[in-house]
Amino acid sequence: MSQESLFGPGETMTGKPAGDQWQVLRVLITVKAAPNPSATYGETVCVAGIRLDLASPGWVRLYPINFRDLESDRSFRKYDVVRVRARPARNDPRVESWRPDLHSLRVERHLNPWNPRRPHVEPYLGGTMCELLAAVRSAPPARSLAIVRPARIVGLDIEPHPGWNEDDRAKIDQYVSQLDLLGTERSALEAPRLRGWYRYRCDASCRGHRQGILDWEFVALQRRLNHLDDDALARELRARFLGQLCAPGRNAAFYVGNQAKRQHVFSVLGVYSPPR
Repeated sequence: MSQESLFGPGETMTGKPAGDQWQVLRVLITVKAAPNPSATYGETVCVAGIRLDLASPGWVRLYPINFRDLESDRSFRKYDVVRVRARPARNDPRVESWRPDLHSLRVERHLNPWNPRRPHVEPYLGGTMCELLAAVRSAPPARSLAIVRPARIVGLDIEPHPGWNEDDRAKIDQYVSQLDLLGTERSALEAPRLRGWYRYRCDASCRGHRQGILDWEFVALQRRLNHLDDDALARELRARFLGQLCAPGRNAAFYVGNQAKRQHVFSVLGVYSPPR
């Protein structure tokens, strides 16, 4: 399968537009990653999706977004179509990365499962995780967002989360101290209790991938089921993310993305799970 199939319909790998002018993007949101600590914003969420602009189709990453601070009319869900002003993120070498003006964000509509979503998402299916990794290693920055369909899902590993590292804790402390000076009360971002990795093979010759799950829903489910002990919580996560989303009756595919500083490291950002 050719590498070009990873780009989507009629898309080629090009650099970011010259200059820092704002552009209006129409985006089908396909990914909301779990929040991470930020010294400036308290917490930030990486959002990604597919541009619906007829002249510029393709993947787009919107960052930073402090989701808890969004007003209700600018809050959005996965598979919402949104319109937002954004400009190329110059501090991020990945070509899909844009910095949004959140005050401009408006939700146009929601695409309910699954038929309205298929024409937008499924043209981007194709290629393998091994091809993505080969491209990043040979000529970075290469494709940093994609959707890949595993040939075989081997399993789901779940382990205790070690908590925020020293750098993350420093960011949280700095943000909380800023709030204290302003007399503002807000809870600091808590680390999830558990973390997970999908293990899968992307084609017959693949030796296997083990990729961390950064899906917002993986953390949100833990928040909703916080009353459970760790063993019961792990069973619920496995039932949802392996037993349901990756069930034999589902044609599961993974939204994947890499890190700006370690472009060879990809994670699973979400699961596309239509019925067969």
